[in-house]
Amino acid sequence: MRIILVTGPGGAGRTTVAAATALAEARAGRRVLLVSEDADPLLTGDGEPGLRVTRPEPAADFRREFLALQARSGTALDLLGASPFEEAELTELPGSRQFALLRSLRDAAQGDHELAVVDLPPLPEALAVLALPEQLRRYLRRLLPTERQAARALRPMLAQLAGVPMPAQWLYETTARWEEELAAVQAVVEAPATSVRLVLEPGPAAGRALRTARLGLALQRLALDAVVANRLLPADSEDPWLAGLTTQQHRHLAELRTGAAGVVDELPHLGRDPRGPEDLTLLAPARPAALPAPVPEWSVEDRREEDGVLVWHIALPGAVKEDLSLVRRGDELLLTVGGFRRNVPLPGALRRCAVSGAGLVDGDLRVRFTPDPGLWPRTP
Repeated sequence: MRIILVTGPGGAGRTTVAAATALAEARAGRRVLLVSEDADPLLTGDGEPGLRVTRPEPAADFRREFLALQARSGTALDLLGASPFEEAELTELPGSRQFALLRSLRDAAQGDHELAVVDLPPLPEALAVLALPEQLRRYLRRLLPTERQAARALRPMLAQLAGVPMPAQWLYETTARWEEELAAVQAVVEAPATSVRLVLEPGPAAGRALRTARLGLALQRLALDAVVANRLLPADSEDPWLAGLTTQQHRHLAELRTGAAGVVDELPHLGRDPRGPEDLTLLAPARPAALPAPVPEWSVEDRREEDGVLVWHIALPGAVKEDLSLVRRGDELLLTVGGFRRNVPLPGALRRCAVSGAGLVDGDLRVRFTPDPGLWPRTP
């Protein structure tokens, strides 16, 4: 299934563009699912043949998950003298919205649709949400390593000897379930058929938003398949004031074309807010949804014959040397660039090598590794 994730700065029109994309594809004969918390049913054309709209429900999702966890942990909570919550008492906690969105994304990938269009939060939050599954899985692996779970086989015997259930049992079972769900979401986010569309209104902040998006997505190895320049003013106005705004807007549009390597769809300003499905037909991006975007290439170059090193090429478009740092931590490389941070697992070929240097050339981070001669013969 093809999945398009739509984001952009707040107020740029990402929800409208997501709805217009979904509606256009449905009218072209495809089975389309639109996932949006904010879309107006009257605007999206919910009920249009081939189009279904689903809305994440953070409050209901939080209550359901909390009550399920409480039920699974009932024995341990009884031992602690805890008083269980009733459903009516529960109020969603911060972060519930992000988890509800991730579950909706996972569910969308399991449906019988040909295309899912997902209306993500504004750009900074969207980048954080997309990174969340991998980050949480890493935390779980560090705090509750799978190799130490073999001791679970002893817990029933220990429970019988002690005469009470062992709380660690439900903890590991819950962790295993979270790991499974997070892995499913991460697989959807990283699938080759999943890509991101960035909605921008050409203006002074648009170029910076594009650089931020390209860098953040590249660090997560996610594809940016199009930039949508929204609310373009007419170029043939005789009004001097409007003509001045148009000139300024098109100057920023030219910067976007350069920064996005020309992959820019242009949408007109309607002169008013969209009022219904027919207005959305005027705002559908021209780029076909069937075309997946290429994922930034990361590769290992074997230079042992030339200068005795292996070079890991990490594509980071928009990165600058002043904002870049890297630290080797075990089998991971901690990358901090442009305000983003990611722990990147090292490819197997580099795990027994030492970092000997790094350089950044036109968005290509080249990390040099010196191999152990006992493990890496100089000739194949």
